[in-house]
Amino acid sequence: MKKIIATTAAPAAIGPYSQGVDGGSAVITSGQLPIDVSTGQFAGGGIAGQTRQSLENVKAVLAQAGLGMENIIKTTVFLKDMNDFAAMNEVYASFFPSEPPARSAVEVARLPKDALVEIEAIAVR
Repeated sequence: MKKIIATTAAPAAIGPYSQGVDGGSAVITSGQLPIDVSTGQFAGGGIAGQTRQSLENVKAVLAQAGLGMENIIKTTVFLKDMNDFAAMNEVYASFFPSEPPARSAVEVARLPKDALVEIEAIAVR
């Protein structure tokens, strides 16, 4: 049985999808854009600030399901420009100080609202 995850601590879905879905043993987040819910705008600070905000949004969706970043087993990072990889990676590493999840990072032609990064995650109980 699936349960839809919805929280005001992360940006609302901007289309016909859920912020996340709880499948019981696994929780899957939708891609989280770097939108600061307090302003409705992208976080400042270039790729570092946007990466931090995207991960904070992933964290908020997981928290709504009673999980934390330590429960993540896989992430996918979508980058507008692979030249931003090192700066993204530095911020990303701070969210996973030990036993980081598996990860894919890909450059894409364009992200919603012209974001610099979008991050999705799979977590387990």
